[in-house]
Amino acid sequence: MDNREAIGSWLSGPRAAAQEMGADFGHRGKRLGLPEDGPGSIAPVGRRVGALFIDWALCALIAFAFLAGRRLEAANNWALVVFLVMSVLTVGTVGCTPGKRLLGLRVVSLDGLGKLPLWRTVVRTVLLGLAIPALVWDRDNRGLHDRLSGSVQVRG
Repeated sequence: MDNREAIGSWLSGPRAAAQEMGADFGHRGKRLGLPEDGPGSIAPVGRRVGALFIDWALCALIAFAFLAGRRLEAANNWALVVFLVMSVLTVGTVGCTPGKRLLGLRVVSLDGLGKLPLWRTVVRTVLLGLAIPALVWDRDNRGLHDRLSGSVQVRG
C-alpha cells in the first residue's frame, strides 16, 4: 500500500473504510425496512430542503399579509408561528405540508407506515422549530426530530 492509497482511505471517511473491509451498510432506509427507490423510499435531501423552502416562503407571505405596515422583525417571528401551526395541522391530518405535497414527499410513522398520530406530530414540529434537532442526522438521513417522533420522510 502506498501513501496515496492510505491517505485516500483516510480522506474518504470511516464509512468508506468499513465498506472496503467488507461491511455492508445497504441503501438508506434498509435498516427501517424501506425500499431503495420509488414510493416509500427515504426522501432525498434536496427535495426535503426544497419543500422546507416552499413552506417557509408560504408562511412568510401569510405573516407579511397579516402584518402589512408593521415591523419586519415581527413578521419574521409570526412566520415561524405560522410555519409551526401549518406543520402540525397539515402533517397531522394529511401527512404532508404544502411544500412536501408539491415535491412528492410525505411524513409517515415507522410503526406501520401510516399517518403520524397528532401527539407525535406536535413533538416533531416543536423539535423542528428548535432547528438544531433537524440538523442532526443519522445514516438514513433522518433528523433527530424524526427519530424522536418515530417518523420518517418518504417519497409519495
